[in-house]
Amino acid sequence: MADELFTRFGGGLLGVLGGGGLPRYQREGDREIARFEAEIPNLIDRAEAFSGWVADHLSPHLDTLEICHVRDPWGALPAVTAPGRRHRVVFEVNGLPSIEMTHTWPLATPRALGKIRELERFCLERSDAVVVPSAVIANAVRGLGVPDAKIHLVPNGADVVSRPPRPDTAPDRYIIYVGALQPWQGLDVLLRAFTRLADLPDLRLVICSSVPERRAKPLRRLAERLGVDDRIDWMFTLPHHEVAAWLAHAEVSVAPLTGCARNLDQGCAPLKVLESMAAGTPVVASDLPAVRELMTGGEHGRLVPADRPAQLARAVRILLEYPEQAAVMGERARRRISGGLTWPHSRALLAAVYAATAPGHDGLAV
Repeated sequence: MADELFTRFGGGLLGVLGGGGLPRYQREGDREIARFEAEIPNLIDRAEAFSGWVADHLSPHLDTLEICHVRDPWGALPAVTAPGRRHRVVFEVNGLPSIEMTHTWPLATPRALGKIRELERFCLERSDAVVVPSAVIANAVRGLGVPDAKIHLVPNGADVVSRPPRPDTAPDRYIIYVGALQPWQGLDVLLRAFTRLADLPDLRLVICSSVPERRAKPLRRLAERLGVDDRIDWMFTLPHHEVAAWLAHAEVSVAPLTGCARNLDQGCAPLKVLESMAAGTPVVASDLPAVRELMTGGEHGRLVPADRPAQLARAVRILLEYPEQAAVMGERARRRISGGLTWPHSRALLAAVYAATAPGHDGLAV
């Protein structure tokens, strides 16, 4: 999506988090990339330091800056309060820290979360456009006082490509989970559901984790306690094209999102569902509003109540027992993505936001 911004405005500056051995600064043609590398243990201290870092990078360009696209309140704050501000601000809200941090930062006090919510409200009010990937998140920002006219729905997308070759190490039969391992993803529910499929000894569960192996230790211990650890294949931080191959050859993809405030009140836009559908793989997912925006139960897979291992296992079993119907669902899902949930479609919607927000294009974009 950053490509759309920089293509439209002829280059710009991308400020992101660093780490992983990547350089602090690099230049690629007319685009600059700066990475925030400060290692600060306290989450709020780190967020505030990032905010100051963003302000320092904006300062030399305030005379020529035309548009600033931000994705969190700490990055948004210096953009909306810059001295003599003439640039437009597009605030992309994929999540609200005041809700999400109740899960990632469980010791946060209500007072601290209240201050973060006020920061969110302050930045949203002063932004020129607010971009959201789902209608559920749109409702959440509406609840913070953002008027409908300022909210733009730009859904996430997926690439519909030819079916890649089957991975060399893929088992004969497997179901798959793709994504991160936070508690709201529902991996514990999936593991408990998998115990109910023990009568299918040739069936394996493949977990393609987007985070490093050390983050999986609690879930691996749970799998051992449940007696399913020897039926699970773990993959960690695979390149995207390898994940796509695993998805394409799975019998079922599972998205067991929990029914917590993070998924219900804030909302989400699960890429795992989109990419499974694009691969033509039927999906069994939690019946949450954000998921229903993407797929219809019975059309593209099956929707089940969240946090119910028995019902999750039953839905998976039905698709396994009726492979022809499952294949039809997978093909419908693929057509659903092709019909309006591809990345080019999303880029076109974002381009329309930029055109309406900053119709000129003779300045800098960040």
